[in-house]
Amino acid sequence: MPSKRLLAAALAVVALAAGMSPATAAPVVTTTNPVTSSFADSFADPSIIQGRDGYWYAYATSDPLVANGPFGLMHMARTKDFSSWEYLGTVFNDQTKPAWAAPGSFFWAPDIRYFGGRYVMYFTVTDTTANAGGDPAIGVATAPTPAGPWTATDGPVVAPRSDGNGGYLGTIDPAELTAADGKRYLYYGGFNGGISVTELSADGMHAVGAPTQVTIGDRYEGSYVVYRDGWYYFMGSSMNCCAGPTTGYSVFAGRSRSPRGPFVDADGAKLTDSRVGGTTVITQNGNKWIGPGHHAFITDAAGQDHIVYHAIDRGTPWLTDPFGINRRPMLIDNIDWINGWPRTRAGLGPSEGPVPAPTTGSGLGIDSTNPAGGLLGATANPGDPVGGPTASIHGTARTRASAPGGSLRVEADTRLGSSFTTVLGNQVVATVADNRLTLAVGRRTTAVNLPADFDRTQWNKLSVQVSGSTVTARLNDAGLGDVYAEARLQVPGLKLPAAPVRWAGSAEVDNLTVRPVAKPVTKPAAVPRTGKLLAGDDFNGALGADWSWVRQDDKATVADGNLSWPLENADMVGSGNNAGLLLHATPAGKSWIAETKLHLDTGTDDVRNYQQAGMIVYLNDDDFARLGDVAIWKTRQTEYGRELVARPSDGATSYGAAAIGRTAPTMWMRIAYHQNAAGEHVYQAGTSVDGKNWTWGASWVLPSAARIGLYAHGEFTGANPPPVATFDYLKFYESK
Repeated sequence: MPSKRLLAAALAVVALAAGMSPATAAPVVTTTNPVTSSFADSFADPSIIQGRDGYWYAYATSDPLVANGPFGLMHMARTKDFSSWEYLGTVFNDQTKPAWAAPGSFFWAPDIRYFGGRYVMYFTVTDTTANAGGDPAIGVATAPTPAGPWTATDGPVVAPRSDGNGGYLGTIDPAELTAADGKRYLYYGGFNGGISVTELSADGMHAVGAPTQVTIGDRYEGSYVVYRDGWYYFMGSSMNCCAGPTTGYSVFAGRSRSPRGPFVDADGAKLTDSRVGGTTVITQNGNKWIGPGHHAFITDAAGQDHIVYHAIDRGTPWLTDPFGINRRPMLIDNIDWINGWPRTRAGLGPSEGPVPAPTTGSGLGIDSTNPAGGLLGATANPGDPVGGPTASIHGTARTRASAPGGSLRVEADTRLGSSFTTVLGNQVVATVADNRLTLAVGRRTTAVNLPADFDRTQWNKLSVQVSGSTVTARLNDAGLGDVYAEARLQVPGLKLPAAPVRWAGSAEVDNLTVRPVAKPVTKPAAVPRTGKLLAGDDFNGALGADWSWVRQDDKATVADGNLSWPLENADMVGSGNNAGLLLHATPAGKSWIAETKLHLDTGTDDVRNYQQAGMIVYLNDDDFARLGDVAIWKTRQTEYGRELVARPSDGATSYGAAAIGRTAPTMWMRIAYHQNAAGEHVYQAGTSVDGKNWTWGASWVLPSAARIGLYAHGEFTGANPPPVATFDYLKFYESK
């Protein structure tokens, strides 16, 4: 029998369909981050899948689960409702781990999939027996059930890659995708060498052909790719995953019509450009969560997308002593599609309090443990070793209760016969036959071909959804953003009446759900906006009394409406603390926005580590946040860094950073200040390349109110004269 929670949810749907008041419906199931707190303090680099038994299975990297715990061999857990979890142990043990992994190797970043009638897991092996020292590679293992037992292949799916200098590229963080061309692809790589994609053999066990690089080095790792509305969305994590209380990890996206790219962000910048692109998917917002990243995607029974990721509680960042293992539990939040781009909670970022859990289980009285229990005309099967009870449809079948009108999503694991049709509201007809997926609404019809070698004898996931005027039918491996075929129709004025869902043809069905579609969020979250001018300086004369220097640099000059500042060969990170800073008094009040316009030509493609200039939020030399246009190897990025004392016993500091938007030789920067409900001092960064359209990014929290200023420093070996940063002004505005 289904759990009381799932049964209540099913009855709520029936009640609404019958016209009962929503007030009588069952309460919404909620969850609170971190979702893994019941069994683990840390559950990093998560991936997730719905098993054929109806449970959702999550997997994590090999870090210890709790303080001072042993390193595992990747971890497994499962849930029915995202409210309670059961820990299942490790993926491997010492006897079953890959024989080609060197002793002491770690196993990172599992990526879980289901195709070919088995569960497939890709993972990082940090050190192999093929070469001395660290030579990371990508492994693969298969299992008959999502809980194992897992059998690794006798060699890597992607072998270690030489960097040409005696070392090895970062062959890490795999993510598989089955694409509409019927081919399987594997994305892998990181900061050292960038991320590449390679085609896989049909069984997913071997890389074939030549790889294609899809991101520049020194920017992304932890990739994940999903297909939506004709686009392949690449998402990757940027900056440092593991800097304790200064971790600024964030996720960014680009999209392409091809799984091989090129991937381009919302502003038209490529992820392979030196001035690297990326549209924000999730970044920290000033609550307790920092460093959200290395994520996976799922879609729930109501059609709502979710991001599953790890993050760090800035109040308890360490699993062990400071500078030890980072404490990275698993979190989950909604993904909203804003103007065609995935944004976590419409741009709000990680949630801290209770939020609605992913919708799970069946509706309309369908027994999730026996789909035939809610279908007329279906025959219950005793089940199979993988998925449990299933239902067979031969001829026609329908739900016992009427599905609610308006929006509706029907989804199931299916093993298809020669022809299978799903009918919603007596109007929407989706048919899989003759190697085609056909979608019809009245006189409107569209059809897409399935891959020539599509195997209908295997279990796949079929969904049919009506959301407003958009009707979609999709067939894929496991509902993880992959696609064999997707048919879409726009039907203005479509009004789907309440009616039983009907099926015709032949298929075996499992994990059947019938649900109203989650109401889409299409409006972005509010961002800081400037009001009236409060204070500032246009650099039209000598610096006034509101300015003060920390380590004055006499080479900085004010003339002709500019502050011109040759980059100092100096820095602020660590024990250096020898760079000059020009600070300005801040306005009174609890919220304001500081803005500057900067010109700094750092070129493109060449190495200029780490030339930079920008704004600084300054308490002292070991407690600050720094927003800069910075050259990082061959990239040019906007970095919002944070340094603080992480170990008071000896004054040791920690530094980490978040990336924001993209750079240009001339760009605008903003710092928005406010105090949160706890009275903490929050500083959010924003950037623009035209002074009109702003990208708002990460927030850092400082223990007290700070001064705001400007800086210009970084190495410039070989540059004579050194590059010059030119600031047009520093102004403070009221924050609206």
